Amino acid sequence: MASESAKDRGNNNQSPGRLIIVEGIDGSGKSTQLHLLDKWLRSEGRLVFTTEWNSSDVVKEITSKGKKKGLLTPTTFSLLHATDFADRYERNILPLLRAGYIVLSDRFVYTAYARDGVRNCSPEWVRQIYSFALKPTIAFYFRVPIDVAINRILVGRPKLKYYEAGMDLNLSNDIFESYRIFQSKIIEQYEEMASREDFTIIDGTLDIEEQQRQVRENVSKILPIKVPTTIGVT
Repeated sequence: MASESAKDRGNNNQSPGRLIIVEGIDGSGKSTQLHLLDKWLRSEGRLVFTTEWNSSDVVKEITSKGKKKGLLTPTTFSLLHATDFADRYERNILPLLRAGYIVLSDRFVYTAYARDGVRNCSPEWVRQIYSFALKPTIAFYFRVPIDVAINRILVGRPKLKYYEAGMDLNLSNDIFESYRIFQSKIIEQYEEMASREDFTIIDGTLDIEEQQRQVRENVSKILPIKVPTTIGVT
């Protein structure tokens, strides 16, 4: 079965809102850029809601327990994240899009495609799980070399987490080397998706200000026109 792309998925977002998402490996700078975009949109008087990966209160506790005990297989890990996403999607993302909000998402279904793919889950199976999700209005991918991303992550943070470093994949006995290999494989997944999923690519090595300028320039093109408030004359 051929994998469906963002261009042919057939569930385009017809809601009055806009869905803007950011993707990239850890240390790509995507979260910083989304935060700056959030501040700018709010200063422009836009209705904004921000959500992030793996943040549903419904699933967070059980996921945390599974991670601490090292009990998560690739399949259960994938399904827990899918459950987390579905909960946030149905409770927040979709209703707010229908209400005309600009929804900003720090990671979206592409994170699952990339990470689950590296963990050898079937790509077709993973995509089918997330097939209910609307196509983002714009999907930013922050591209950075692995060494740049790792240096950003490890500054002032000497300890990595087991699953974060991909230790469950037996890539290396050294947690730092495992992290490097794991993140490099995720980059490969993102690069393979970039054209098919119509990513808007931002060079994550540029100055923060220049990255934000490019982000705002792209976002400005897809924002709904603000209707001026008029005072009726009697």
